[in-house]
Amino acid sequence: MSSITYLTHNKISLALHELKAGEGTPLLVLHGLGESSAPPAEPWSNWSGPIFGLDFTGHGESTVPKGGGYTCEILLSDVDAALAELGPVTLLGRGLGAYVGLMVAGIRPQLVQGAILADGPGMHGGGGDMTSATWFVAADTSGQTPDPYAMFELSNDVRPADYATNFVHLLLAASDLEMPLSVVAKNRAPWLTAVVNEPGVVAESAAQAFDRYNNA
Repeated sequence: MSSITYLTHNKISLALHELKAGEGTPLLVLHGLGESSAPPAEPWSNWSGPIFGLDFTGHGESTVPKGGGYTCEILLSDVDAALAELGPVTLLGRGLGAYVGLMVAGIRPQLVQGAILADGPGMHGGGGDMTSATWFVAADTSGQTPDPYAMFELSNDVRPADYATNFVHLLLAASDLEMPLSVVAKNRAPWLTAVVNEPGVVAESAAQAFDRYNNA
């Protein structure tokens, strides 16, 4: 059973779950779209340090805001609040969490001791091209999670490949690690394909990524 620390982030209460105790660099797990924090499977369950999971806004035990307004940049600020609490971490992102984790690694390279991008729900978003406006009215959520607004808005956000690779460039320019970004996802959205093609990004198995960053 995990213990939960609630982080106050503007008007949002974010649930930060301690999934496993330990000594050393924490592993911070970022869940996929519609998911919430849960104990990780192998090989991550054998991480030598503590393992934490953050429930994004509108997910799990975190606050459901009224009226939507979700973007990946909002979730990026959620993770930034967790980094302020935890200090340097290794990031493991699934699906939507992989995209958010990439952005976080780019803007906080000194606090991210390796970022691992894995398959999971919400990997693709709305693709890389702009579309016509969409009008959407969610059903009454009554505070339930995952928030239907989050499910809709975050599955339709635009993710241009060149926008994603900007975060790769920021990370590679400032990280202390020789190879700070590992892609273990097999199902690659266009933005992730562009990321993998960047010099300095390694595509490998989950076990290899675990060995790379555990006790790094």
